[in-house]
Amino acid sequence: MRAISGDDVTAAVAGCAAVLGAAAERDWRAVRAGRLEWDCHTTAFHIAEDLVAYAANLAGRAQDAYVPFDITLDEGTDNAGLVHVIETTGALLAAAVRTAPPGVRAFHPYPFRSADREGFAAMGIAEVLLHTHDIAEGLGVAYEPSEQLAESVLTWLFPHVQPGPAPWPTLLWATGRGELPGRAPVTEWRWRNNLVIPAERFTLTGVRPAAARDLRLGGDGGFEWIEGGPYEGTREASGFLVKAYEAGVHRPEFGVFALVRHEDGRAIGGIGFHGAPDEEGRVEIGYDLVEGARGQGYATEAVRTLTEWALARDDVDTVIATIEGANLPSQRVVSRAGFTRATLEEERTAREDHGMDDGLQLYIRRG
Repeated sequence: MRAISGDDVTAAVAGCAAVLGAAAERDWRAVRAGRLEWDCHTTAFHIAEDLVAYAANLAGRAQDAYVPFDITLDEGTDNAGLVHVIETTGALLAAAVRTAPPGVRAFHPYPFRSADREGFAAMGIAEVLLHTHDIAEGLGVAYEPSEQLAESVLTWLFPHVQPGPAPWPTLLWATGRGELPGRAPVTEWRWRNNLVIPAERFTLTGVRPAAARDLRLGGDGGFEWIEGGPYEGTREASGFLVKAYEAGVHRPEFGVFALVRHEDGRAIGGIGFHGAPDEEGRVEIGYDLVEGARGQGYATEAVRTLTEWALARDDVDTVIATIEGANLPSQRVVSRAGFTRATLEEERTAREDHGMDDGLQLYIRRG
């Protein structure tokens, strides 16, 4: 899998500097930046502010808020000097991304109050690409970043957005800056970093579409697995995630999670949902472990953790698990996690109304 990196931040900033540097003699304060309320100078300075804020939060491992400082321009700084500031703050973010260990997370408010190094890289790239577009549009100059950068931003930060015919027009549409045939205009938008849910011995780390695609194709999804991993159930679930993403119905918080062990940072299994909650507030859970991680209570801990997270939400009333009748170990896992065997009537309803296969047993935990 090609992971988003500090090199991508550097490439995005270089493209920005080339465009803005060529227009440095223009009066940026007199021109509005595209559809924004800001002028081009304010927008360019905003790029630098975001780059250094992301670098500081990641490097400083901020946990509850942004690192409390601001940057200012020296009096008399011209547009060429501001471009240099963007290049410098971009270099700081690229360095912070390159030097951050895997799995490190730091504060970002939306939507789950943290991001990993790839998330900070993607956010920085998004700020650069989108606001360079805004400035270029205001100044009437041409700008189009590489499709690879635009696709990285989409697969890392917009897992809820159905892929379009090309990444850059899709990213512009998804952020209210353009149109796509057959899709309604976007008037409000937010990006989404991946969700992580802490457990006692590991972290449930949300799998992004790019990682899921790699897992489906036989890769490691960007995780370091213990020997024998990932197991086939995780690959199959990742395939379903990719299909949901491509159809535009993926909800990241109800996707797939890798179990990343605290003691060594290695993935030991996968867990997730079969989709978003239905109209009755029901959601189905599934899981598997690499063989070398079995028999140590990891599955029970994972099922309990994810189930309790789901039942704390307003849109979930019931978590279910369907298990083969001969799979006694899995039945014991869900029982230890607080599930109870459904009644015969509930199983009949599950088969008739929800398509549960014969031979499966239904286990239920309600909020």
